[in-house]
Amino acid sequence: MKKLGILCLGTVLLTAACTTSPKESSSAQEETTEVASTDNSYAIVAGSAKANFTAYKTTDKLPVGGTFKTINITKSGEGETALKALDGTEFSIPVSSLFTNDATGTRDPKILEFFFGVMTDTENITGTFKLGENDSSSIEVKLNGVTASIPLTYEVSGDEYTFKGVMELENWSALDAVASINKACEALHTGSDGVSKTWSEVAVEAIVTVSKK
Repeated sequence: MKKLGILCLGTVLLTAACTTSPKESSSAQEETTEVASTDNSYAIVAGSAKANFTAYKTTDKLPVGGTFKTINITKSGEGETALKALDGTEFSIPVSSLFTNDATGTRDPKILEFFFGVMTDTENITGTFKLGENDSSSIEVKLNGVTASIPLTYEVSGDEYTFKGVMELENWSALDAVASINKACEALHTGSDGVSKTWSEVAVEAIVTVSKK
C-alpha cells in the first residue's frame, strides 16, 4: 500500500515514530554582504528524496513495509534554513514505482490492481510540503481525487532530514480500496483469531538531504 511523500510519499509510497523537532544550528557570525547571505542559503540535494511506507494486516497489526522507487520533485526553492528551503516543495510519485520486496512477486501487482486500481486518478500521488509555526511541518497529499494533510515529525542526521507521519486512508475516501485489497488478500490477512483485516492507517516516511549551496 502506499506513501508520500511522500510522500508520498511514499505515497509512496511509510507505526509512525514521534520525535521532538531539533532546533537547527545557526551561525553566530553576522552577515555583512548580500554575497554572504546567498552563500548561506539551503537547497534540496537533487536525487536525494526517498519515500517509504508501512501498512498493516491482521488484528495483530503485522507490518508490511514498502517504498516508491521514483520521487519527482516538481518544484523546489531555497531558504535561509533547511526547513525554509523545503517549504512549498512539490512532488509527484508514480504509483507504478511501488516496491515491497516480496519474494513471490505477487504482492505488488495485487496492490496496484486491487488497491490503487479501484481509486480515481492514481497514476501519480502528488503533494506539497508545508512549514508551519515553530518549525511544525505537514504534507498535503492528493490521492483518489482528494487532497488532505498529514502532520509530520522530523529528526535530523547531518544534512539528512527524516519526516514521519500517519496517513488515515478514510481522509482520502479510500476505505473502498482498503476493503478491495483485503478481499483480494483475505487468506494472507487472516490472523490466528480467524479474522481477515487490513488497517486503514499507513505510516509514511520521507527522507531528503538539504545542504548549503
